[in-house]
Amino acid sequence: MPDLTPFWLSLRVASLATAVIVAVGLPLALVLARTRFPGRGLIAGFLLLPLVLPPTVLGYALLELLSRRAPFGLWLEQNLGITLVFHWTGAVIASGVAAFPMFLVPARAAFEDVDPALENAARLLGRGEWSVLLSVTIPLAWRGLIAGAVLSFARALGDFGATKMVGGGIPGATQTAALAIYDAVQVDDNRQALALTSLVATVSILALIVAQRSTVRKARA
Repeated sequence: MPDLTPFWLSLRVASLATAVIVAVGLPLALVLARTRFPGRGLIAGFLLLPLVLPPTVLGYALLELLSRRAPFGLWLEQNLGITLVFHWTGAVIASGVAAFPMFLVPARAAFEDVDPALENAARLLGRGEWSVLLSVTIPLAWRGLIAGAVLSFARALGDFGATKMVGGGIPGATQTAALAIYDAVQVDDNRQALALTSLVATVSILALIVAQRSTVRKARA
């Protein structure tokens, strides 16, 4: 019987990565959509780099940042007791960074599509900025936010290169479905590879359907 442990690990890693992506990406998307400042284009381009960088390059950069040889990685380990490299939490960070642009692009577009007149009307009625954001801006942009979150989840679920570099693909610990499929093919375990491929493909297709329906309904609205 195929070992589905890598698939369940992938679901956990992708879910946590998506939560981190949304928490970090939502304010960044709002700032990029609503403010004008010097260097905004440069910052936006830097945040979208994972779209064009080879996964191994991205993984190597993260490895150099998070390993105990790097000042930041050493500080995390010595002061907070956090070890990310060759740990499943490192896979969360790696897949999250790789998938981040998949949320940022539609989220920024969704915020840009919100009519400022509606927000101004809420302000005239006495709403504060947080109230306007939570009761007007986000509800009007929610379809784009959901589409971005679902796409980033699907991207994180299938990440290979960056996760391999940072997590190491340790069986039972950091071996996600994508890494397990590769390992299964190497040893000619077609049953394992087919089972994991089918599960990942099914979840990814469902995610794409949800994302497509969100954007189509938004366009019709």
